[in-house]
Amino acid sequence: MASREAWPATPKRARAMPPHAPVVLLAGLVALFSLVPLGFIAWVTYDVGWETVRTLVFRPRVGELIVNTIWLEGLTLPLSIVLAVTLAWLTERTDLPLSRLWAWLAVTPLAVPAFVHSYAWVSLLPGMKGLSSAVFVAVLAYFPFLYLPVAAALRRLDPAVEDAAASLGLAPAAVFFRVVLPQLRIPVCGGALLIGLHLLSEYGLFAMIRFDTLATAIVDQFQSSYNSPAANMIGGVLVGCCLLLLGLELLLRGNERYARVGSGTARPADRRRLGRWTLPALLLPAALAAATLGVPLVTLGRWLWLGGLSIWDGDVLRAVGQTLALALAGGVLATVAAVPMAWLSVRAPGKLQRVLEACHYYVGSLPGVVVALALVSITVRLILPLYQTFATLLAAYVLLFLPRAMVGLRASIAQAPVELERAAMALGRSPAQAVRQITLRLAAPGAAASIALVALGITNELTATLMLSPNGVNTLATRFWSLTSEIDYVAASPYAVMMVALSLPLTLLLHAQSKRTAGQ
Repeated sequence: MASREAWPATPKRARAMPPHAPVVLLAGLVALFSLVPLGFIAWVTYDVGWETVRTLVFRPRVGELIVNTIWLEGLTLPLSIVLAVTLAWLTERTDLPLSRLWAWLAVTPLAVPAFVHSYAWVSLLPGMKGLSSAVFVAVLAYFPFLYLPVAAALRRLDPAVEDAAASLGLAPAAVFFRVVLPQLRIPVCGGALLIGLHLLSEYGLFAMIRFDTLATAIVDQFQSSYNSPAANMIGGVLVGCCLLLLGLELLLRGNERYARVGSGTARPADRRRLGRWTLPALLLPAALAAATLGVPLVTLGRWLWLGGLSIWDGDVLRAVGQTLALALAGGVLATVAAVPMAWLSVRAPGKLQRVLEACHYYVGSLPGVVVALALVSITVRLILPLYQTFATLLAAYVLLFLPRAMVGLRASIAQAPVELERAAMALGRSPAQAVRQITLRLAAPGAAASIALVALGITNELTATLMLSPNGVNTLATRFWSLTSEIDYVAASPYAVMMVALSLPLTLLLHAQSKRTAGQ
């Protein structure tokens, strides 16, 4: 078994317990902690009783919020899929001029937080509100989550299958819809799931557009009445929506396999000539770049110009310092918490390990508002001294970004040869010493990447920080939100600029990772 191969023979006195049992215990503790939000929802539901649940959940207002959510998901996801697939096809499979530039510009909107997108558009068009505006801004903010996996998949597809279909008489359009598109099912479903989960958890974008969702209702209830049973019950409905979305993605993804079987490697696909369609095709990436980057940059530049140097005061520097401190601390804590499970998933896979790994990953699908709500209620009811403290805020960051830390660590640990651990133990090192001195040192670049990914996610996090941050603590996101709530767009602009500047490395990292995944 894989779990035994990771370790050499041990003395008789040490055989009573598997050598990786302490690691399983540590991973189990983190997994148990990650179940806190779900356990909180179940406990509150039981505590308030069925009558209260029925009164708070089965009422017209919650029905309106669910209908809003269905419309939002039902319109945003298809539009994002069509937009991302079309753009990925143009940049990866055609002779579109400046295709590398357009590919990079298609990813850079991720450097602009979603609520900054809405800030830019509302500043430009103050009358924007409601469902149509929410869908428009959400598509612009989130379609790169679909573009990245689809573009990577198109780079990996074997063009021989398309050539065979064309040789059988299929027209180019038929080849695309009958051969290429089915092979994009997995990346499309994965990207759509990611966007769908973001739509469920997003607060700032929709609050600024004045479109009510389950997440905005929870925050409103929380701000009007701390530890409100109504907010807790809406949180349960939101968790149910997340689980439903996960199940729907699993159903649509199916069990089909799309791997190439055979010797050698697939040749690069030939780029199709656009001919007279070149100019119309250029309009799509150009219009997207103008909408996703041009509008935010022009809007921010305008407000910065109007404010002058006076808006760059000490508050901005303090917000940058507090944001970086929280981001670094949260990144380190989340990465350290992910180490036991990342090591187990590579060195000792098994049924128990897969269950523990699922607990680590599922929490990433929960909205930040639900995680924050759970921690608020637990600290208020059970451990009041921890309410609105750095410890609680950092705990929320660990829960929210644990999956991000897992991804980089797993890949790095997998690249560290297990033979080096065995050699170290043969020379007298204990298993813990071998892992710490050999594997973790070799995995240091992946750990650094995980810390950076988590830290940059924390930089733009809004809802959990709003609900949990101690008095006097203002991150770039919360300070920006406070000023925009007062319609002081000029004073808010430096905070938006700094968030974009700190998010750019994440965008470059994601784009580079996409290239490496596709083998380029």
